[in-house]
Amino acid sequence: MLYIVSLGGSLIAPDKVDHPFVMRFAEIIAKEAKQGGQFFIVTGGGAAARRNIAELKQSRQSSAEDLDWAGIQATKDNAKILVSALGELARPEIISDPSRKQDDLASINVASGWKPGHSTDLVAVKLAETYGSHTVINLSNIDYVFDKDPKVFPDAKKFEKMTWPQFRSLFGDRWSPGANVPFDPVGAALAEKNNTKVIIMNGLDLKNFQNFLSAKNFKGTVIN
Repeated sequence: MLYIVSLGGSLIAPDKVDHPFVMRFAEIIAKEAKQGGQFFIVTGGGAAARRNIAELKQSRQSSAEDLDWAGIQATKDNAKILVSALGELARPEIISDPSRKQDDLASINVASGWKPGHSTDLVAVKLAETYGSHTVINLSNIDYVFDKDPKVFPDAKKFEKMTWPQFRSLFGDRWSPGANVPFDPVGAALAEKNNTKVIIMNGLDLKNFQNFLSAKNFKGTVIN
């Protein structure tokens, strides 16, 4: 079984590296890989990326491309942390170009950000395209996609299932460096084009993630 996972950087390092979470996540992935699963895991930049971007914004000379590169560097740092936690089961080299098929894959392959204008969500969808998968699992810090912020609006509506047109109507179709949306709108457009299903779930609930991997009932939003 082939799994494409987009792992939010806010889970790896919400402020500083959450080593207990990283190790628990690595253990789950390693167990599945030993049972025959193959993984591509794309690490987001999270809080570190947003800090890098915020600092660069203080300079009048920073372009949108500069801001993206600052975020990409944070994804690479997080990717190295995950590779270290996974040990010998992981491919030592981090994948930075999801459009180029690699010949030396391992059971677990870790990817980082790619290039300006391309989020790690888009990288995950591109990996799915390159390696022939039609499902991407997006692990972030939300249980479901809501039509508005449930922390602010008690009447926010959650979606257990939704279509890509519904998603775009809520979150638009443009990428902004450091944007805080359930899934990158540009990645969503490619997923819709490729008929790729995206499952958004809370990565902090690793038992729920295990349920998904075991084909059991799980909490999350399925978009297709």
